[in-house]
Amino acid sequence: MPTTPTPPFRADHIGSLLRPAALLAERVRFEHSETTREALTAAEDAAIRQALAMQERVGLKLATDGEFRRRSYHSYFYRQLGDIRIDTVGGEDAKGGNAGHRGSQPVAVIGSRIKWSHPINAADHTFVAANTKLTSKITIPGPCALHFRGGNAAVLASAYTDMEQFWSDTVEAFVAELVALDKSGCHYVQIDETAFAKFGDPDVQASLAARGDDWSRLIDTYVDVTNRILRRAPKGMAIGMHLCRGNRGGQWHAEGSYEDVAERLFNALEIPFYFLEYDSPRAGNFQPLRAVPKPKRVVLGLVSTKAGTLEKLDDLKARVDEAGRFVDIERLAVSPQCGFASVETGNPLSEAEQEAKLRLVVDLARAIWGEA
Repeated sequence: MPTTPTPPFRADHIGSLLRPAALLAERVRFEHSETTREALTAAEDAAIRQALAMQERVGLKLATDGEFRRRSYHSYFYRQLGDIRIDTVGGEDAKGGNAGHRGSQPVAVIGSRIKWSHPINAADHTFVAANTKLTSKITIPGPCALHFRGGNAAVLASAYTDMEQFWSDTVEAFVAELVALDKSGCHYVQIDETAFAKFGDPDVQASLAARGDDWSRLIDTYVDVTNRILRRAPKGMAIGMHLCRGNRGGQWHAEGSYEDVAERLFNALEIPFYFLEYDSPRAGNFQPLRAVPKPKRVVLGLVSTKAGTLEKLDDLKARVDEAGRFVDIERLAVSPQCGFASVETGNPLSEAEQEAKLRLVVDLARAIWGEA
């Protein structure tokens, strides 16, 4: 007998969707002062309504706005907290790249203290809730993403003289945003914290060491900071964490198992459910899931958003069965491995292929649990 659905849903998705060509063109026109902010907002509204209709059409129980008002999943948020740039490569805003290959790690530039001054995503939730019967999910970047991409050197370059002040400001900003979302009526939030999944990559470990960071100690710091936020989050808010190894124009940034981080990720981190990238051998096997304690849940990111080739339902069912050897299948759900457009230029697949993949996730959930 199906239970009352609560987040995460049996069929979920990570958040970002491919921007329609018309919306991208309107944004270019706006940047060249050829149209107004009002016209751009109207184009965003229209595109989001179409995205909401698509999510209903494929049978999902949740919906996001596709992150259509954002240039990237990180920069949209952090730039409203101060003079901060988080998505830079070689000093320029990061775009898509050579699909299927390892891309350059974006870096952060911190020019001011972090300060929350207004709700960042509340209006986005309000618009989604007013335009669909589905449960609205809001995605926000992880609180440790800024430090992971810049380290102490970026923090102390000009904005701060004390690391604890930086972490305190970060905690206060994220708590304020969660409270604002709760007040707007949003009760489903996904934190995109990609750092944890990257710690298992020897190349990432070496690059962190080169800048003076012990990757294992960083895990403890990041767990502590995130827990400080979670302990002050609004009661009743469903908060999950998404982890992946990079997703920009079909590129990736890291590879390696969850094994090195599993014990602390699943036990020390006080998050109730996880969205885990598991679409390719780069993520390792399912054995680290043995560390997931009851009653925590895991959403298996089995469907790739990096290419348009559609996976086979039976193959995916077999992978869920395999994961079920380590976590009770009743505590599992399924999703794509990441968003379809972590930056607005998107991944190399079509909107039709995107819709087919989301429908496949729904079909997979129904085939296993009888509900999506």
